[in-house]
Amino acid sequence: MSKRRTYLHNAALLTGSGLVLRALGMGFRIVLAAYLGSEGMGLYQLILALYMVFVSFATAGVNVASARLAAQSLARGSGMAETLRGLCITALGFGTAAMLAQSVLAGPCARYLLHDVRAETALLILAPSLPFMAVSGAVRGCFLAARRVQPNITAQLIEQLVRMAVAAAGLRVLAQWGAGYGCAAVLLGNTVSESVSCGIMLAFAARTPEFAPRPGAPLHPYTRKELYDILWPVEGSRLLASALQAAESSLIPYTLAIYTGSRAEAVAQYGSLKGMALPLLTFPFGLLGSLSVLLMPEITQAHLRGQNGRLAALIDRMLRLTGYFSALAGAAFWVWGQPLAEALYGSAEAGSYLVILGPAMPLMYLESMVDGAMKGVGEQKAVFRYSMWDSCLRIVGVLLLLPRFGMKGFLFVILLSSFYTCTANTGRLLSSCGLRLQLWRWLGAPGFAGAVSAGAGLALRHLLADWLTGGVLLQLATVALGGAGMAVVCFAAAWPLGLGEELRAVAAGERRHKKNVQKVK
Repeated sequence: MSKRRTYLHNAALLTGSGLVLRALGMGFRIVLAAYLGSEGMGLYQLILALYMVFVSFATAGVNVASARLAAQSLARGSGMAETLRGLCITALGFGTAAMLAQSVLAGPCARYLLHDVRAETALLILAPSLPFMAVSGAVRGCFLAARRVQPNITAQLIEQLVRMAVAAAGLRVLAQWGAGYGCAAVLLGNTVSESVSCGIMLAFAARTPEFAPRPGAPLHPYTRKELYDILWPVEGSRLLASALQAAESSLIPYTLAIYTGSRAEAVAQYGSLKGMALPLLTFPFGLLGSLSVLLMPEITQAHLRGQNGRLAALIDRMLRLTGYFSALAGAAFWVWGQPLAEALYGSAEAGSYLVILGPAMPLMYLESMVDGAMKGVGEQKAVFRYSMWDSCLRIVGVLLLLPRFGMKGFLFVILLSSFYTCTANTGRLLSSCGLRLQLWRWLGAPGFAGAVSAGAGLALRHLLADWLTGGVLLQLATVALGGAGMAVVCFAAAWPLGLGEELRAVAAGERRHKKNVQKVK
């Protein structure tokens, strides 16, 4: 029981902190949009896309290796002091190499990849954050292996607050000089906050009993082969994936400029979509964090133990709950996306993107949840393969469609990409687990409940139309009220279709397998 209490306590902490961090991040983006505008947000997103290539090089392999090797050390009873020290040294090496590479390549990358020399200063400012980020990731993995999530949560919350404070102070001084200086001010907050977070993580590690040296503990608790067998495959795959994503990001404004005839307009459209609309679309996904935290370890355990019936029931539950939640979220954005974006960002363009992409949210959310389940049942290679194909197809779509159709072409690429990755991963998951497709349970019934709530939302929007012409606070209150009304209608429609059964099962922490497995199989 104590282990289960720890597990549920950690799940609650991770879910609650994740929601707080997402809320802070969304508020931060609203402030950024006000200071930087659409073009500045576009430049900011381009810089981050390239930065993530170097982040992958600095952290990807070490983060995964630290969690696995630290858990291995605990299982062997050898303690974690030497494991932590060795992993921090490895992380520092990767982080320093990434920092040097980004510093040297900042100028050429800004000119020839991002096609915007204003990005060079921001890339140089970001480079020193990489060693701190790598070491923090190594320590974080050791804490997770020790089932201690509170240090990670504390460090992440303080990190976000420091980032916001430094960025806000810098924006007041530098934003008036142009988007390039504004982005540099924001990203200075990243570097300062990463250094603070690293210091906090190391301070927690110094006071943690599991990390204290033990008499007689081996000086080398893991071999180089054990480290490299984990590190290099993850490092290579993440680096390739982030490089492809950065290539796509750099091509979008370039090809949009061919259609619009203006580089500034192309970057502004890119910023409205990537910097404003898409973060809003993905924000509700944080509410699924508790479902992911609770179900993914159970899926892995059922797979490893060969409990096929339990595995089938867990996957069915995941797909049903994700379907209902995403259908409601998609309907809400379809109805209220336009006034929400105008109230938050003052951007009608971002609102139009929300309306177009809202109905595709079930595909986007299912894709993310299925991705985690695939890794839980040992299908990492398939996930990587589908991700690579998806990135290549997106790049081809950007090159072919954006010069002719502009942003409409890119929205089509997003929809097609979501459909491909969702169907490919789901098909592979069902095949590997021996399940048959249940369209009504996973998409049909949620889609029906979402459609009913959308109808109610349209009626509410008509009734509350006068309120949407008021001030920003009144507009936001109206959107919140309308969304709440849609949620009530959606739950009422979905409850007899199976939502009530699933929520009771999650609340109880167990499932009556026999009855439900028969339904799935």
